[in-house]
Amino acid sequence: RVPAKPPPATPSGQRVLVVDDNRDSALSLAMLLRLQGHEVQVAHDGTSALEVSRSYGPTLVLLDIGMPGMDGHEVARQIRQQREFDDVTLIALTGWGQEEDRRDSRSAGFEYHLIKPADIGAIETLLSSIERRAH
Repeated sequence: RVPAKPPPATPSGQRVLVVDDNRDSALSLAMLLRLQGHEVQVAHDGTSALEVSRSYGPTLVLLDIGMPGMDGHEVARQIRQQREFDDVTLIALTGWGQEEDRRDSRSAGFEYHLIKPADIGAIETLLSSIERRAH
């Protein structure tokens, strides 16, 4: 069953999906985000990311681009093709930071592009600003 619209953010933060094939990175980031008051789910590949998105209904997805198989650009494009995800914010979290990489991210549907290793303070500032704009 797919929700018509993602559930609202938790009172203390966002419903975040962290997607990274590097399990340690994904789990560490998820733990830090939970400590900041966000509800977090984790996926380690593109197919799982799409499955979790449908059942979890994130408000925000932190998505690695350079994953084997279905990369982050393809995941973002597929998310953007589904109406129930119209309000989801996509953030690329990647080691690729050239201007061409940023253009590719924007064309795939990402609103933001962060370079790894991203500072948790910078991520939290971005998430807070997104949350304020949503209200």
